[in-house]
Amino acid sequence: MRARELERGTWALVFDTGEEAFSLLSGWVRDQVVTAARLTAIGAFERAVVGYFDWERKDYLRIPVDEQVEVLSLVGDVALDPDGAPVVHAHAVLGKRDGSTAGGHLLEGHVRPTLEVMLIESPAHLRKRHDPETGLALIE
Repeated sequence: MRARELERGTWALVFDTGEEAFSLLSGWVRDQVVTAARLTAIGAFERAVVGYFDWERKDYLRIPVDEQVEVLSLVGDVALDPDGAPVVHAHAVLGKRDGSTAGGHLLEGHVRPTLEVMLIESPAHLRKRHDPETGLALIE
């Protein structure tokens, strides 16, 4: 992954073939101590895993996407978890060869050939808290 600050708080992050985007992006926001941001991305994955939140189980159902897909839309945010660590929350819509799509909470994205992320930091801190009804950490 290559990161370039375009102007203060605005970053272009470019991922290359073979990189797992979600884990690298998560590590980068922790290393940079990004406390609040929004992000968008386009590109392609050779395979991915998205999640669907199962309300009854209060957990994500993993949906593997085991084919080359276009990242039609990837949007998300960065906020501080209840322990004060930056976390990425992102959703993706992935386009398949036949024109159908798969989408959900991005859990894994294995890049091929590229993923181009634009991340814009916010001057305000966003903090998440544990929500007992959903079992999720939600922005306050």
